[in-house]
Amino acid sequence: MTGPGATFCYDLNGQVIGISAERTELWPSFDLMLGALRVDEAVEPGFRIDILETSALPENPEGKLAFDGDMPLDGHCRIIDAGDVFHLVFPGLQTASIHADQGSAEIRVHPDSKVKWTLLMMVLDAALDAGGQHMLHTAGLTLPEREALVLIHAPSGTGKSTTSMALASRGFGLCSDDVMILSATPDGTLAWGMPRKVKIHRNTAAMLPFLSPCLGDTWDAEGEQAVSLERLGEIIRVEEVRARPVAALLHLARSADGHTRLTPLARTDAMVALATDNVRTGMTGLLPMQRRRMASIAALVKAVPTFTLEVGSSPADAAALIRAVLARA
Repeated sequence: MTGPGATFCYDLNGQVIGISAERTELWPSFDLMLGALRVDEAVEPGFRIDILETSALPENPEGKLAFDGDMPLDGHCRIIDAGDVFHLVFPGLQTASIHADQGSAEIRVHPDSKVKWTLLMMVLDAALDAGGQHMLHTAGLTLPEREALVLIHAPSGTGKSTTSMALASRGFGLCSDDVMILSATPDGTLAWGMPRKVKIHRNTAAMLPFLSPCLGDTWDAEGEQAVSLERLGEIIRVEEVRARPVAALLHLARSADGHTRLTPLARTDAMVALATDNVRTGMTGLLPMQRRRMASIAALVKAVPTFTLEVGSSPADAAALIRAVLARA
């Protein structure tokens, strides 16, 4: 639907979310990330998000204070755990109330502010969680001539995007360079990639010249350019958005001697590394959604082989190593 009070629905691998607001300008960030997943036909959402533009912000809800501090780029935030309801408060700007048991969330935005990235991601997290899915900070690429994919984990700035692009140049298919959605099914652990733009750093561009046709001359303050998946699809294989089986989990590290190598990683170490970057604790300990994410990570690590991928001066060398090891597996 369009017009006043419009509602748009998005299909997140079977979990349909509906987002409504009086003005579509209130959810541009949602559509920027989820636009490729929009559902045009009428469908009943499994999770509803209502966005209200109002100066009346409920900034002091009842509950236990789980977090009180600054969020990177977004400023001061409080998180309140009220049991069945989870609140986020950016004082004077916006609030969110997430009703997990009801499958809904309400975002209140001050007329002069835009939806914060932190708030957007936490509401999206809740919507996915309600459908038994969990967002992970990992890259995902399909193996050449196979449907299965590998997940590549590393803290920001370690080289996930560079490694992902290098592997894509050697026949791997790009699902996402940064955000994958995990779901455990009776048939095994599946994952699919969030279809958003890829940020290419100027250092990545220098290391991988084949990317130059996709890049312009302007770089942002972080030395990056955001490139659409459509544009990247002209030079590499960009996979359709659908859930695929996970073949392996790779923890990315920088090589100390410039050589690229792939070595087995103990499952306990793999779980600690993945959980450290993906599971958040607060003043009240692990919130229910974080506990379910931890369980999902544990199921993943138990189900697939885990490795450390040390990337040296030639990231593309990793392609042959991964193929060889997983062929033996």
